[in-house]
Amino acid sequence: MYSEQNIRPFGVNPASAESHAAYAERLGLAFPLLSDPDLSISRSYGTLKPVLTGIARSVCLIDQDGTVLYSQAGAPGAGIVLESLGSS
Repeated sequence: MYSEQNIRPFGVNPASAESHAAYAERLGLAFPLLSDPDLSISRSYGTLKPVLTGIARSVCLIDQDGTVLYSQAGAPGAGIVLESLGSS
């Protein structure tokens, strides 16, 4: 669904790359997980929890130039995310 829109999903959280590899394998994830131990990526896209105790699950679509096209807290489904781009 995402590839038809030229979108490449990935996950970001502060866990180590080794932890991500095990988690992705266990769940059979078809997208990469990026390690953000200093929370710099999460901070850049406004996904830190208000009290800075970690990140809030969020979905962001960022174009190749770094422009945020979509950002939503929680875990909206693919249909909702793609609809936000005028695609369905």
